[in-house]
Amino acid sequence: MNPDPFISFTESMQALISGGVSLVEGLLQPGWRQYQVIILIAVALASWALHHMSGNWVQAWVRSYEGWSKWQLRMVVQIKRRLGLIWFTTLSGLIYLVMQNLTWPSRSYLIGIFAALVAVWVCIAFAARLVRNRPMRRLVTWGLWIYATLYFLNVVDSVSAFLDRLALHVGDFRLSVLTVITALVVIGMLFSVARIISQATASTIRKNEDISPSMQVLAVKGVQLTFYGIAFFMGVKAVGIDLTGLAVLSGAIGVGLGFGLQKVVSNLVSGIIILIDKSIKPGDVISLGETFGWIQTLGARYASVVTRDGKEYLIPNEDLITGQVVNWSHSNDFVRLDIYFGTAYGDDPHLVRKLAVDAAKGVDRVLGFKAPVCHIVGFGDSSVDYILRFWIKDPTGGLTNIRGNVYLALWDTFKEHDISIPFPQREVKLLGDAKPLTAES
Repeated sequence: MNPDPFISFTESMQALISGGVSLVEGLLQPGWRQYQVIILIAVALASWALHHMSGNWVQAWVRSYEGWSKWQLRMVVQIKRRLGLIWFTTLSGLIYLVMQNLTWPSRSYLIGIFAALVAVWVCIAFAARLVRNRPMRRLVTWGLWIYATLYFLNVVDSVSAFLDRLALHVGDFRLSVLTVITALVVIGMLFSVARIISQATASTIRKNEDISPSMQVLAVKGVQLTFYGIAFFMGVKAVGIDLTGLAVLSGAIGVGLGFGLQKVVSNLVSGIIILIDKSIKPGDVISLGETFGWIQTLGARYASVVTRDGKEYLIPNEDLITGQVVNWSHSNDFVRLDIYFGTAYGDDPHLVRKLAVDAAKGVDRVLGFKAPVCHIVGFGDSSVDYILRFWIKDPTGGLTNIRGNVYLALWDTFKEHDISIPFPQREVKLLGDAKPLTAES
């Protein structure tokens, strides 16, 4: 091991420790530094008490009003959680301004530093909410908090030099702890900016009625992938990491993943094909095997199908490409439904057909301009069999319920006009001259 880095590391540690000890000793000695520390402790206790009092008031105020949107409630929750820091910043800032005008500036500089530092902490906490991923948000928050603290304490250069010496050397490649931390913070911030831009672009794309729903999904996915990719490479380049040395390694990893993730790649490619050929789009009503529902979302790997009973099926995109899918609303939303029924042979079939058509027309959701029709399909053992066909335009509203409503309308109409619906009947006859069998003794 090269002794020079070790010696530099030891010297940096000793310098940091000695600086911290000197700072603590200076604060413990009687004088204005100690007075400022006492003032800051008193302000912290007052802020803690005000935090609880104002938190209860904010909670009661929010409950007294209705109609709050989700983002407003989330903002109120974030403010309520940080009321203590806000009170500390306000009180310490006022004390700092008063002392600046009444006494020497050197007697309040420590109060000013902590007031500004806590104010920056509050701003970082609110700005970090733009990072959607929770682990990444915490990393960015703590990274910025630590950097702000070191900056106000004027020890950024010393700590940076110390972290930069903690490095891993592999040939010409050098990776230090400082580089890793900087890369994570920068990439997290760039990802947040990319998310805001991609969301704004996606909102504009979804509002464009000239673009089909499937192409909207494809365009949104492309925009997100582009902006996130740019943010990642910009973040890596910003901290000075050279990616050319990782090209061969990434190629080998890609070959291995290609063999191990064939199904995943197949689903990804199938998803792109579905979006391009527009065979299935969000909002379509489909049937796949025993699953009947409407497409809620089209993802990169699967399609979300929601059924009438509230179940959500995640169907792989490959199944939608290779399987037989019934798309009830591919070219249009019109759906024809058939129901079967029978009447007695004594009833006039002409009247039955007319009554059935009129009953179907009187049901909600049954289209009038595509008039229902009724035909005789056969002569059964005990009934004349009919088929009633009608059209609807909203299959997402359900098929079973509309069939049930039409059956109920038929029942009411036939009962009103004395049309009977036969059912199989069986007669059991007991022969009077039959003698019971007895066992001989």
